[in-house]
Amino acid sequence: MGMYEVLAEVVRNGFVESRHYGSVAGLAPGGTLSYARGHVGETVLPRSTTKPFQAAACLAAGAPLAGERLAIAAGSHTGEDFHVKTVEAILADAGLRGGALQCPPSWPEDEPTKAAMIRAGQDESRERMNCSGKHAAMLAACAANGWPLETYLDPGHPLQQGVRTTMGDAAGENPSPVAVDGCGAPLFGLTLAGLARAARSLVLAEDGPLRAVADAMRAHPEYVGGTGHANTEFMRALPGSVAKGGAEGVLIAATREGHAVAVKVIDGSPRATTAIALRALAALGADTVPAAALGTVPVLGGGRPVGEIRTTPEGRQ
Repeated sequence: MGMYEVLAEVVRNGFVESRHYGSVAGLAPGGTLSYARGHVGETVLPRSTTKPFQAAACLAAGAPLAGERLAIAAGSHTGEDFHVKTVEAILADAGLRGGALQCPPSWPEDEPTKAAMIRAGQDESRERMNCSGKHAAMLAACAANGWPLETYLDPGHPLQQGVRTTMGDAAGENPSPVAVDGCGAPLFGLTLAGLARAARSLVLAEDGPLRAVADAMRAHPEYVGGTGHANTEFMRALPGSVAKGGAEGVLIAATREGHAVAVKVIDGSPRATTAIALRALAALGADTVPAAALGTVPVLGGGRPVGEIRTTPEGRQ
């Protein structure tokens, strides 16, 4: 894998079955790059780790978001009923309904909710899609400014230009290239080191939209993820922290003191990203003991644990 390191191994009955390669950038509270594995200067597509900064841009543009509504704007929710009600409330206050959302229809990620919907004869919907909170917030920002609603996902739209500026300011670099995320929103690339800087800026912001977003995420972690979601449990275990994962093996996490990490697993699997981030934070000096249960992932055989997904020592090629 060349420039990448082995970040985690899948161990089944003592046998290493699979390995996850990738990169990790870690910053000390003072902002120094003090932990680097793999290629931290490589540009990645940060996927849903950008949602806190998209939410901050919506807030800066005048979207009336606070509390649970701001948290869900920064989150990838699991489509539970309380998530949908919050999305609908954001839209209703902007004079809009679910049809205005341009994210694709989806089943909820929460399996009990999906099962209940199927029993009730309900179908997938845009409101259940894990990005609907972000899309509702973007529409609310457009409505507040009189900006076009139909083109809110165009990279040249005033809102998306604001998102790009917010991300660039937080990361300390020019976001590039421009791609399309899975939900249809513009996606701006950052280096992994830049993504770590953005995470650090989120937890250390003293005021303004970034501080408001961080506070909402920390106060309402169940709206950032959902029941049993790793991001939600991370923030509950480490009060004052933020954690936000994205598709294709990307995750950012930062402590209240300013330790910050950005993870990219090259095969795109997210199953070890939380454990990898916790290892990096511990190496930076953060107290991660309260989140120890998230530091390994069980490997099952016949429905019972027969091994684990474990992080690997630094320098493993």
